[in-house]
Amino acid sequence: MSTELIINSSTANEVAIALLRDGKLTELHYDNAEDFAVGDIYLGKIKKVVPGLNAAFVDVGYEKDAFLHYHDLGPQIKSLNKFTKRTLTGKQRWSLTDFQAESDIDKNGSIDQVLKTGQTQVVQIAKEPISTKGPRITSELSLAGRFIVLVPFSERISVSSKLRDREEKDRLRRLIQSIKPKGFGVIVRTAAQDCSVAELDADLQDLVGKWKQLHRQIQRVKAPERALRELNRVSSLLRDILNDSFNSIVTNDKDLTEEVKAYLKSIEPGMEDMAKYYDGRVPIFEHFGIERQIKGSFGRSVSMGKGAYLIIEHTEAMHVIDVNSGNRTNSNDNQEANALTVNLAAAEEVARQLQLRDMGGIIVIDFIDMHRAENRKKLFEKLKEVMKTDRAKHKILPVSRFGLVEITRQRVRPEMNIQTREENPDGNGEVEAPILIIDEIENKLDLISTQEKDKNIFLHTHPFIAAYLTKGIFSSVRRKWSKKYHKNLKVIPRDSFKFLEYHFYNTKDEKFEFN
Repeated sequence: MSTELIINSSTANEVAIALLRDGKLTELHYDNAEDFAVGDIYLGKIKKVVPGLNAAFVDVGYEKDAFLHYHDLGPQIKSLNKFTKRTLTGKQRWSLTDFQAESDIDKNGSIDQVLKTGQTQVVQIAKEPISTKGPRITSELSLAGRFIVLVPFSERISVSSKLRDREEKDRLRRLIQSIKPKGFGVIVRTAAQDCSVAELDADLQDLVGKWKQLHRQIQRVKAPERALRELNRVSSLLRDILNDSFNSIVTNDKDLTEEVKAYLKSIEPGMEDMAKYYDGRVPIFEHFGIERQIKGSFGRSVSMGKGAYLIIEHTEAMHVIDVNSGNRTNSNDNQEANALTVNLAAAEEVARQLQLRDMGGIIVIDFIDMHRAENRKKLFEKLKEVMKTDRAKHKILPVSRFGLVEITRQRVRPEMNIQTREENPDGNGEVEAPILIIDEIENKLDLISTQEKDKNIFLHTHPFIAAYLTKGIFSSVRRKWSKKYHKNLKVIPRDSFKFLEYHFYNTKDEKFEFN
């Protein structure tokens, strides 16, 4: 699998980041320096303590107060508050070597025993603002690096549960124990597998440097204000997903290119040459075909080829995905095989859509019914396999007898929602972007080519669409499709058709019907 990162820097503060796997858009992120991002640390003010919710509302500078539940305080909240108070008065160094930690709070205690209205509180963003809600925050601070996570006011060393080799886990624990500073706990990430002590120590020193920076900033900033920013979205993506499958990182900003090179050199020397600067006249997302993929991937209907498609609905309580097949057969055996084929393809597209749109909460998928238990098991295993690349925490339940699959997926950012409809040229409301109709027409032609023996296929469509398909004597879209699907496709302009209306006919002038 090849992986590419395409970065479009449109303004000084915002960049759009597209992650492509084998040329297919898998993740899309927008990074704004003014946003409240997961991992950012703020010096906030307690606005209101609500014992009934066992939570507090904290002003961190957002239009809505952030929500801090008692269980998100962390057991060492008293130690953090003592450190903060001493730092604000200039009595505390960054080091925790001589710091006298306070006792842990009762896990079943009440928030009004720990926090008071008007109190200054150091907090970290756990979930970005979503819909009408403010950020979800925590006082259990953690600083994430590429191989480890540094946790202040703790001595615990833990290793990622995804590392299965017991000997490797023990080796990593011993190495961390030999280098970690007193007063800090460490979580060893999956990426640390086979790392040397030098690599771990370099990561650790980088995180200690961030802790020093936070210590300085607590004395400088005035609540409510950000004290430490998490890495920008580009760097955090590279930190979390960089591996041997990466073959290029392309950006249209010279300064950003140099930043990426410097970051790559710091975490993976020798890979900085992957970062390239794009200065073409065509916009970078257009050049790499990303704009087309965005419009084709964020609509209510998502095509999968061979006539199959997904319908994605968003409700207040959950997300619902319906899997549809464009072709059916009369034989029961063929129906079962066809259902399995479509469902397995749908599993891959569903996994991509969940990451691409960053859908969280409860997701219910209505797959095509399959009567055989072994086929439902194959689908379940396929789903688990394709979801392995998803960095968000998730849980998948087995396929029910009705073909339903329930997934819960961690929600830490607002869902990605991109408008794919455009103003209707006829002036009546909105229609799907015309480029999507071209993809839809090809998808239907693909289906027809597998079922229709007649070599001649007639496409009746609006003159504008017909002109687009037939322009160019030697390299028109029509000629490419005819060659690709082994059909003699003839495009018939119809003035009476609406802008996005089209129909397929055979030689007998019989219209093709689609499910």
